[in-house]
Amino acid sequence: MILKEKITLSELKEIAGHIFGDMVKAVADVDKQILAIDAELHSDLESELLANGSNQESLWGFNLYPEESEDFIEYDSLINIRPRQNNRSRDVEDPVIREKIVEIVKEQIEE
Repeated sequence: MILKEKITLSELKEIAGHIFGDMVKAVADVDKQILAIDAELHSDLESELLANGSNQESLWGFNLYPEESEDFIEYDSLINIRPRQNNRSRDVEDPVIREKIVEIVKEQIEE
């Protein structure tokens, strides 16, 4: 689901229980500053954002762990493997993109 309004951390914890228990998959559009969450695969969220006008180059996958404070965001997704954008691993390697993701998450999920 693409978030249309902010959610709380307690709502995110509830969403985590839908599929994985302790984790929520998420994809951010770093240009449009929007967030899609709650699917079994990052590629499902990527497809939803693409269908809503996002560009693939702007989409980055990661996992949210609502019970964790230090390791709340894990930058790990198959959709992040893109050699043409100098990202050769499942990780989000560019610190600027990581910071954009953090800003989007902070904007969309309040404590």
